[in-house]
Amino acid sequence: MLERARRNTLGDLLARTRDRMPDKFAFAYNGKRLNYAELDDLVNQTANAFLEDRMKKGNMITVMSKNSLDFVITNFALARIGAVMIPINYMLQIEDVQYILEHAEAAGFIASEEYAPVLDQSAGRLEIKHRYLMDVPADYNGKLSDWKPLSAAAKDQPADFVDAEIYDDDLAHVLYTSGTESRPKGVMLSHKSIINEYVSCIVDGKMDSEDVAIHALPLYHSAQLHVFLGPSVYVGSSGIILGAASPELILKTIEEEGATQLFCPPTVWIALLRHPDFDKRDLSTLEKCYYGAAIMPREILKELADRLPNARFWNFYGQTEVAPLATALQPEDQLRKLGSAGVATLNVQTKIVDENDVEVPRGEIGEIIHRTPHAMKGYLHDPEKTAEAFKGGWFHSGDLGVMDEEGYVTIIDRKKDMINTGGVNVSSREVEETIYQLEGVSEVAVISIPDAYWIEAVTAIVVPKEGFTLTNEEVIDFCKDKLSKFKVPKYVDITDVLPKNPSGKVLKRSLRDQYEGLSEK
Repeated sequence: MLERARRNTLGDLLARTRDRMPDKFAFAYNGKRLNYAELDDLVNQTANAFLEDRMKKGNMITVMSKNSLDFVITNFALARIGAVMIPINYMLQIEDVQYILEHAEAAGFIASEEYAPVLDQSAGRLEIKHRYLMDVPADYNGKLSDWKPLSAAAKDQPADFVDAEIYDDDLAHVLYTSGTESRPKGVMLSHKSIINEYVSCIVDGKMDSEDVAIHALPLYHSAQLHVFLGPSVYVGSSGIILGAASPELILKTIEEEGATQLFCPPTVWIALLRHPDFDKRDLSTLEKCYYGAAIMPREILKELADRLPNARFWNFYGQTEVAPLATALQPEDQLRKLGSAGVATLNVQTKIVDENDVEVPRGEIGEIIHRTPHAMKGYLHDPEKTAEAFKGGWFHSGDLGVMDEEGYVTIIDRKKDMINTGGVNVSSREVEETIYQLEGVSEVAVISIPDAYWIEAVTAIVVPKEGFTLTNEEVIDFCKDKLSKFKVPKYVDITDVLPKNPSGKVLKRSLRDQYEGLSEK
């Protein structure tokens, strides 16, 4: 009983906010508005429905949907009974989804009507005990007869608080993130990891209960879910949930709701700037603006500052493995430290080390490593990679960076050739292995190049076998049949030879320099 009285889980977090401000506007979605008492009641009813369906603590439950109010309710309801939520990127192909389901040993599905068939097709031999449809009416009578409407299941359940036996370091979420290998890794985040990260976000992002935030980026991604939505519930701010990150819809919502807070990766900020409504809408209420998931071009940041004079900007940097915030660049440092990822946040200690894990002098390049309670419990079913990631008692980010005399970190490169395109990670090796399956390919190197829209564009440099002729379109079309859409190369170049060092290793840095201006042609 002592541990229960002292605990701090995601379910407790919402309950405390409800007690502090029951009548405070919590979320709006698709014309529906809830205060915190109403939100908490729905979470309790949904949690009780899950328990009645014999869902248990530790069950792996996959969630596949675009943003919705039901996504938020599901997040907290699963946390309240101790089930583990596994949000899935809805852009993945069936083969990728199937791998995640099997690897996680999924016991249940919660999905929107659009994506429920994808989970069914991916289930294989798994015994799926729970199937719930999100964002449909309680009297749903569609084709998916094996799926229960979430709203119907919760409708007649009691709204009593579900006081399950859950503790701070119990597993809450597993988020699958792409690595340099072809297969994604399951990042295990506990309630403790996530809430410690929320505290850093709130303090270093200057978040408070007066914020009116727009949640437009996908909630399956740790950035929107754990850097913005979760902290907003913690402090009791108000949120507008959008089903898509449409520039027109975002701009319209800022004006209509008087939004004060917005997070977007650079690609979306650029899309907002270039939209004809940017200068037509009243955006003067925007005060707190955040970017991350990729490097913001300096000229874009300057333009945003000029065109949103009332707004302050933060740069947030990190990895899913640290839930995901690690460093932050404050508004007052945006111009003084332009291009920097900032300093370690409240609950993070950061160093730059060499290949022997010895800290390098300030100003020298090395790997970025962290020690923090944000950190994951490890990679699901992968003790070897977990041990490798935490060697020496620090989390190794795999990113190369440099720290200046004031402790500000600048990201130099991704140590393992990860490509961050539009805020989504893509493994260059996975794309290369796919292209190698195309008849007539002798060699291929996949790199990232700067791009005005994608920030980093997946680019394939292909050497044909002797006697074969390949075209750019042929390579792209082949990839479209084999890869998820965001992994398909945006640019392809057919060449005679790849630059290599004396040991035969392809010099990707040389390729990046060579093709840097390709997107401008």
